[in-house]
Amino acid sequence: MLASHFVQRISLRRDTVEHFDRYPFNLQAVRHLDVLEPHPKVTFFVGENGSGKSTLLEAIAVALGFNPEGGSRNFHFDTRPSHSELHAHLRIAKGYKRPRDGFFLRAESFFNVTTNIEQMDADPAPAPPVINSYGGVSLHEQSHGESFMALMMKRFGGQGLYLLDEPEAALSPQRQLAALARLHDLVRDGSQFIIATHSPILMAYPDAWIYRFDGEGVQRVDYEDTEHFQVMQTFMRDPQRMVRSLIGPD
Repeated sequence: MLASHFVQRISLRRDTVEHFDRYPFNLQAVRHLDVLEPHPKVTFFVGENGSGKSTLLEAIAVALGFNPEGGSRNFHFDTRPSHSELHAHLRIAKGYKRPRDGFFLRAESFFNVTTNIEQMDADPAPAPPVINSYGGVSLHEQSHGESFMALMMKRFGGQGLYLLDEPEAALSPQRQLAALARLHDLVRDGSQFIIATHSPILMAYPDAWIYRFDGEGVQRVDYEDTEHFQVMQTFMRDPQRMVRSLIGPD
């Protein structure tokens, strides 16, 4: 039976890479990448800063036709080209179903997306304003976290493919829990998520697949085996002890 999820397999076309000693191919996660299979519902990319998780997520998004700075496939603005050429060397195997919706969120460039929405709405058009899909309130007139939640609650419509790069960046722990609940609603409505994150709250989503990016490449791991979970667990058991070990006695 054909798999029903939107992205089945991500492969590096290694024969098309001329040099593995320059960025982004010199990243260990990319250098050792062969085939990565996302979960049909929720997949997490985790790892230290600079490990390559956001680089790979961005390349997947661009290979699928999303704007490099974020947005849906209908966004075509270009503030400052910064994406790598990795997308040109990926092979994306897709399922037989096509997503009804889709969005690529980059936390660091979401400001540019919101600006582009205002620019599009400033031009006369027969269609309703774009901002109506995000709740009707300017995203620039909301806090960073509120605009992220407006995106998830109002814009994401289900049966979609959603690629999120560090969505927790602007969210309080309480809002991360709310985002987790919304993610579940969208999964039950037939959506697939691939998320690069540092949040142990988000990556606790049941049955998700977690891929760890490190010096040995990309490996699937259990939630309890992630450094994020272990560090947070140790900290919460005795916060003052860990703080004293870091800053020393007065």
